[in-house]
Amino acid sequence: MADAGPLTHRRVLTIALPIVLSNATVPILGIVDTGVVGQLGQAAPIGAVGIGAVILSAVYWIFGFLRMGTTGLTAQAAGALNTDEVQALLSRALLIGLGAGAVMIAAQVWLFAGAFIVSPASTEVESLAREYMAIRVWSAPATIALYGVTGWLIGQERTRAVLAIQVLMNGANIGLDLLFVLGFDWGVAGVAWATFLAEWAGLALGLWLCRDAFAGTAWRSVDRVFDKVRLARMAVVNTDILIRSVLLQAIFVSFLFFGADFGDVQLAANQILLQFLHVTAYALDGFAFAAEALVGRALGARARDSLRRSAILSSGWAVGICIGLAVCFAAFGGMIVDIMAKSDAVRDAARIYLPYMVAAPVVGVAAWMLDGIFIGATRTRDMRNMMIVSAIAYFAAVIPLMAAFGNHGLWLGLLFSFVVRGATLGWKYPALERQASKPVRAA
Repeated sequence: MADAGPLTHRRVLTIALPIVLSNATVPILGIVDTGVVGQLGQAAPIGAVGIGAVILSAVYWIFGFLRMGTTGLTAQAAGALNTDEVQALLSRALLIGLGAGAVMIAAQVWLFAGAFIVSPASTEVESLAREYMAIRVWSAPATIALYGVTGWLIGQERTRAVLAIQVLMNGANIGLDLLFVLGFDWGVAGVAWATFLAEWAGLALGLWLCRDAFAGTAWRSVDRVFDKVRLARMAVVNTDILIRSVLLQAIFVSFLFFGADFGDVQLAANQILLQFLHVTAYALDGFAFAAEALVGRALGARARDSLRRSAILSSGWAVGICIGLAVCFAAFGGMIVDIMAKSDAVRDAARIYLPYMVAAPVVGVAAWMLDGIFIGATRTRDMRNMMIVSAIAYFAAVIPLMAAFGNHGLWLGLLFSFVVRGATLGWKYPALERQASKPVRAA
C-alpha cells in the first residue's frame, strides 16, 4: 500500500466533491418517493411511506457509528501501510453490519410496535406503514453493512466509489419506484420493494468496489479479524461515537419539542429554518470526510506536520463554503422561505429568525470540522466528553434564554451549543498533534 501523495488543495477536493455530489442526490429520492405515491390520489399512502421511512431511518441512524469509526480506523491503518489490517477492518465492519441487520429483522415485531406507541397514526396509515416496513426491514443488513463499506472506502480516500454507490442506489430506487407503483400499481408495497432492491444492489456494488481487499488473505483470517485487542478498540471507538451521536440528537429533538411550546406557526417556521442547517451540513460533509481520511492517514503514519496540514487545508475550504452559504442565506433566504412555505404567517415568522441561519454556518463550522478531524484520529473519548459538556451547556443555557427571549432564546441556545462544542474540541486539538509525534506503541 503506497502513500497517497502530497497534501494539496486538489487532493482535498478530490475527496470532498464526490461526497457533496452524493449528498445532493439524497433529497431527489425523497421527492420522487413522495411524488410517486402522491399519484395514487390518497393521503394515507403518502403518510404511510413518510412515517415508515422516518421510523426505519431513525433506527438505522443508531448504527451511524459504524461509518465514522470504520473511516478513522481504516485511514490510520492505511497511513501505517498496514494492508492486512485494512482488509480485516472491512470484514469486521461487514460482520457488525450484517449482524445488526439480522437482529433488526428478528426484532421487527417489537420494533414496529414500539415505534407506533411513540408515534401513533390513524388505523389506515399504520396498516400501510407496517406493510411498507415489513418489506423494507429485510434490507436492513445491506443498509447497515453499507455504513461500514462507505466508511472503509472514505478512509482510503475513495469517495468516487461512494458516489457511484449512491448514484446506483438512488437511480435504481427511482426507476423501480416508477415501474412498481405507476407501472404495476403495487402502491406502498411497490415503494418498499424498490428501496429493498436498491439497497441490496448498493451493497453488491460496494463489495465489488472493495474487491481488492478480497484478493488478499487477511480479510478471512479468523485470528486477525477476531483479534481481541483490535475488536476491543473498535468497540470502544464505536461506543463513544454512539454516545456522542445520541447526545447530539437529543439537542435537536429537544429543540423541536421546545419550539412546539411557541405554537404551530413558530414550530413550522423553525422546521423550515432547520432545512438551512441541513443544507450546511450536506455541503460540509465532503470536507469533514476529507479531514477524517487525511488526518487518520497522517496519524497512522505518525506525521505531525501532515496532520496539521490536513486539518488546515480541509478546514480552510470549509470556512470558505460556510462564508459563501452565509452570504447566500442573507441574500436569498427570504425567497427560499417563500418557496418552502405558502402560509403568510409562517413566512413572516421564519423571516424574523432568518439571521440565525446566516450566523449558523460561521458559528458552527469549527464544531463540524473538528468532529471530522477527531473521527479521523479516533479520539472518540474526547468527542464523547466534549459533547457531554456541550449538551449540559445547551440545556443550562436554553431554558433561561427561552424564558427571557422566547423563540430567540431557543435559537441562541442552539448556536451556543455549536460554539461550546467547537471551543472544547479546539481545546483538545493539541493532543492530536502530540499523539502524532509519538511512536505507534507509545501512542
